[in-house]
Amino acid sequence: MIKKIAICLILLTLVFCTGYRKPYKYTILAEKDAYYHNNVGLSYLKDRTYYAAIQEFKIAISLSPSTQASAVFYNNLGETYNFIGYPDMAKDCFENAIKLYGLNFKYYLNIVDSYINLGITNSKINELSQNTDVYSQIELGLLYIKTGQKRRGVNLLDEICANEPDLMIIPAIRQYIAEVVKEL
Repeated sequence: MIKKIAICLILLTLVFCTGYRKPYKYTILAEKDAYYHNNVGLSYLKDRTYYAAIQEFKIAISLSPSTQASAVFYNNLGETYNFIGYPDMAKDCFENAIKLYGLNFKYYLNIVDSYINLGITNSKINELSQNTDVYSQIELGLLYIKTGQKRRGVNLLDEICANEPDLMIIPAIRQYIAEVVKEL
């Protein structure tokens, strides 16, 4: 009798320990997946697989369309477009990056490069000269520098640093000014 009870207990223990498991439930974590796709896109860029990189950046943007992180994704997509010779598409990406997070100086450098690649520097200088917004003035200063008017650009950027010392982008601007001044 004790032998039968022991055998039943062992069988019950085996059933409970190795028995039924709940099926795995897959959940989409949009922000985490967006970072994953961005990183895969960067990996494709290293391998010079541009079409795949573009698709990964687009997936990252679609998973997290209006966050500060998407500004990075848009910038990566824009840099890829600029590199493969589509400055018009790159410009749109950089504009979106600046709209989502306008405090990254690299985005301004990139958008100015796309203006140069598109051949619209003179019209952009005219347009930005009439706008007194500090971010437009940053673009204008960079355009001056990149089109050969370095002193004028440095003076404008230096004036922005003096007038807006608490702006988060100012340290990056000052560092850029120092690099340009070394070249003069």
